[in-house]
Amino acid sequence: MEWTNQSEGVTVDTKVPPSAQYRIAYLTKDFEQYLWFSANYGSYLQIEYFEDKEQLLKALQDYFPADAILAHVKSGAWELLDTVRNNAGFGNIPFIVLVDSLNPAVVKNARIKKADDIYATDFADGDLLTRLHYFTKRQWYVARKASEKIESEKNHTPFWKRAIDVILTGSAVILLSPVFILVALLIRFDSKGPVFYKSKRVGAGYKIFDLYKFRTMRTDADQMIKKMAAFNMYNAKTPQAEVKAEMANLCEECQSGGFCNRRLFLDGKEICEKVHQAQKEQKAAFMKFQNDPRITRVGNFLRNTSLDELPQLINILKGDMSLVGNRPLPLYEAEKLTTDHNILRFAGPAGLTGLWQVTKRGKGKSDMSEEERTELDITYAKNFSFRMDLEIILKTFPALFQSENV
Repeated sequence: MEWTNQSEGVTVDTKVPPSAQYRIAYLTKDFEQYLWFSANYGSYLQIEYFEDKEQLLKALQDYFPADAILAHVKSGAWELLDTVRNNAGFGNIPFIVLVDSLNPAVVKNARIKKADDIYATDFADGDLLTRLHYFTKRQWYVARKASEKIESEKNHTPFWKRAIDVILTGSAVILLSPVFILVALLIRFDSKGPVFYKSKRVGAGYKIFDLYKFRTMRTDADQMIKKMAAFNMYNAKTPQAEVKAEMANLCEECQSGGFCNRRLFLDGKEICEKVHQAQKEQKAAFMKFQNDPRITRVGNFLRNTSLDELPQLINILKGDMSLVGNRPLPLYEAEKLTTDHNILRFAGPAGLTGLWQVTKRGKGKSDMSEEERTELDITYAKNFSFRMDLEIILKTFPALFQSENV
């Protein structure tokens, strides 16, 4: 893939709409920098914060199909970039390197390591949102070309397969409807926002669709971050700012010259006890938010029990996917499987469970390479039948109860 620095002036035909939402995996050990980034870009981006690159990689695999990774060099960006580019499982996910200041050496290194772009952390040079929009357009272009490649392949769903999907999934939805209702109510009572979360995935015939899950994250986290960023007391770097910070230590009555009997001295500075108490409460909220900035209480339970995956039954009823098939992939992962051979895995239906999930059950999926999984997907796409689907369904149940998740 051709590497392009934002200074080269890449243009796109369409302006980024104000409501554009991109999922960003943001790696930095500087939480203050993350707060600044969220305060400035939180209205346009869904940002997941990580201090550790291993946690980020696990999130990409388990629950967060990021549209792009932003990673700071001081937090392991180069090592993370090597891992992403050398692992077929992460595909061609757009990767932006962050540095404190741009210089020819880091730009050259980013080009060599095949980063998609590099920015200083103040984002003064280049339009980040336009760049992210370009990445999305690039993925959709790849999707269109890939779809054309496999038009002649078998990518339709046979009548018998569709009938099984509708009968079994319809019955499951009816039986599980109390669970759906209960989970939906818990999500609504726990936090504001929609019950369902949608993620773009690539299915049969390289068609892109919205995969449904129960929402497990807060929708107001960006607003909370902005409040924390506004409260951030580390920004007082100039004398004028220090004066404002000192005035902020006094209540309105103190500042207006009125009588307030709750003034006290703390560390040599005058502060109103009312303001001091409010700051203590906000600091406590800040620390709590830092420890778990996204996941709701109900969301944590849903993820641990995999109940957040239940709405994929709706995808099956809609015909986006089947009970048995190849795993629907995030756009960035599917993009890397568009060679003449690997693209054949999209000639078969997408599914909730599949051939590779029930293969090598004793060893666990960690012992199966991405290449092996792709080959099993291609095998299924070429040879799936009623008998094969039935065998996979019967093997899926014991696979669910083994020690390792496959």
